[in-house]
Amino acid sequence: MWLFNSSIGRKVVMSVTGIALILFMTFHGCMNVVALFSAKGYNMICEFLGANWYAVVATLALAALALIHIVYAFILTIQNRKARGNNRYDVTDKPAKVEWASQNMLVLGIIILIGLLLHFKDFWYNMMFAEIVGMEGLAHGPADGFAWIVETFKNPVTVVIYVIWIIALWFHLTHGFWSAIQTIGWSGHIWFNRWRIIAIIYVTLLCLMFLAVILGFAFGCAPSLCCGCGADCTCGQGDLCECAKECVKAVGECCGK
Repeated sequence: MWLFNSSIGRKVVMSVTGIALILFMTFHGCMNVVALFSAKGYNMICEFLGANWYAVVATLALAALALIHIVYAFILTIQNRKARGNNRYDVTDKPAKVEWASQNMLVLGIIILIGLLLHFKDFWYNMMFAEIVGMEGLAHGPADGFAWIVETFKNPVTVVIYVIWIIALWFHLTHGFWSAIQTIGWSGHIWFNRWRIIAIIYVTLLCLMFLAVILGFAFGCAPSLCCGCGADCTCGQGDLCECAKECVKAVGECCGK
């Protein structure tokens, strides 16, 4: 079948799976933004998803898409290296019009994969997996996504790693987005540059959503940290960030833990 046996077919598979993963990231980013403003609202979403059958099926489908995308990325990289033969070792000037991200997609992909594994450890393992297997003795309940966010991003080293991960995602997605559109034939002569601009704007907004959550909780400036759980946590009329910093120290007590 040409989708699997030809170079063009493999690129189409890469493009379709990539676009599907970007759509999921959009949903995930919008979901995470809720945590900035409401602990209760975010935990309601976590409880709705949890380890319910539809969430598990969706997770398996996403895992399959990600695996296919990664495997095909390695296949295409090896294929391109073989096509260049020994010429790949020649010292040549880099083409002026070739983006840095385009030349380093595999490296960026490896960084993203490492970040993804860390993300699984910090959240999926402690939430969905813990609920499926009935794991006990964890610091927070499987459906208490808000508490896991607070717990994760109070560690400065973890915050730095996540920020690097998001930056790598930005480079990877800004190139991958318009490249995927071009591969599946939605980019003509007129729309070529337009899709590149759309990709940069869309991916930038998407990554900013993730960064806002990471940095908002890392610096204690997320509005939800200040009485975001609806508990009786009086902060006064001072600056919001200062208020949040005081509340985050006792967020467990504030949220009725």
